[in-house]
Amino acid sequence: MEFFDFGTLFFLIAAVVIFFQLRNVLGRRTGNERPPYDPYTASRTGDKDAAAKSENVVSLPRKRVSADNDEVYAAIDAVAQPDTELNKGLRAIRDADPSFDPKGFVDGAKMAYEMIVMAYADGDRKTLKNLLSREVYDGFVAAISEREARSEKIQSSFVGIDKADITSAEMKGGEAHVTLRIVSELISATRDKAGEVIDGDPETVAEVKDVWTFARDTRSRDPNWKLVATEEEE
Repeated sequence: MEFFDFGTLFFLIAAVVIFFQLRNVLGRRTGNERPPYDPYTASRTGDKDAAAKSENVVSLPRKRVSADNDEVYAAIDAVAQPDTELNKGLRAIRDADPSFDPKGFVDGAKMAYEMIVMAYADGDRKTLKNLLSREVYDGFVAAISEREARSEKIQSSFVGIDKADITSAEMKGGEAHVTLRIVSELISATRDKAGEVIDGDPETVAEVKDVWTFARDTRSRDPNWKLVATEEEE
């Protein structure tokens, strides 16, 4: 029969004591423990946790912004002097469409201008249909069809826009109208069936001045503006 020596017995007793101490510190599993964090399911359960916490949170009332508050029209005053007709028109549009921002509008109009100019040169009716009103679209398509009937082609390169300024703005019923004066640089030449240049210059950058009006029904969910009138400035 083998006997434990003193050293072995000491370590055995120490192991038993450590086991019971750990058990007391860590506790037993009861089934109510919080599960380990899972980054893939946390996002799905986060809403539920937030909802539970919201029951213990008192929401402070938000400051109501009056229609007369200058902060509402700060972006408009930055592009049009207060008390001018242009400022009043832009404010009326802002009242009808709280998302309206004149600077954002100008940026979008500049992009639309380039797309329309190049689509007209390329005879791209599909692109034009999405950007023009029915009346303007019919006029553009008629000119493209006449050009195609003569077997003429426009060779164009868009250089850029030098200036784009809002010149007038107004509400017509529920429809917002904004007019811009656009100064751009374009290389353009029209060639006949034989490839001869009959208008413009394929090597010269020309300055083009246009006055375009865009409109949008503020009662519609469609956020897009469409070109409703064009005029070339002499």
